[in-house]
Amino acid sequence: MILFVGLGNPTPDSHDNRHNIGFKIIDAINQKFGLSKQKPKFKGLLTTGNISNKKVYAIKPLTFMNNSGICIRELIEYFKIDAEDVVVFHDDLDIDFGKIKAKFGGSDAGHNGIASIDKFIGKEYSRVRIGIGNPSPNFDASDFVLNNFSEEEKQELEKITNNIIDSLSILIDKKLNLFSSTVNNK
Repeated sequence: MILFVGLGNPTPDSHDNRHNIGFKIIDAINQKFGLSKQKPKFKGLLTTGNISNKKVYAIKPLTFMNNSGICIRELIEYFKIDAEDVVVFHDDLDIDFGKIKAKFGGSDAGHNGIASIDKFIGKEYSRVRIGIGNPSPNFDASDFVLNNFSEEEKQELEKITNNIIDSLSILIDKKLNLFSSTVNNK
């Protein structure tokens, strides 16, 4: 079993925020692979299905970013999913816009959603860090992540999302370095 988690905030005005890129990836996975209809469970919107002959759960926590770990812990305890089988998609200020880096474990690097998940399930899970670029020096980072993507960025984001979806079987096989290089070189 694999659990895909997309981080974001559940308010309607957050839909196109940089911080909600994880939600967008989960929506794309659901659509591409025909996962079940989203159901409100475990303080999130949950879908299930099969991808590459693996049982997959995908969730968008509705607990707001800072409490994402609560939702994930309830879900993995209920379905008996190991933390090693959790993959979290989230925004990253320290990566150039449109680039991704997949890694296992590590620090939260100041990301409140990751800090919450670390608190509730530990650090032994995979992360797909999606670059949203860095704000200009006179722009506050928290304001930047809560701003919407520009129209140009949305078009580029669609390409990145498609590259992630096209390479998902590599991610499911936990080949994180190969996944990163495949997505970034398409």
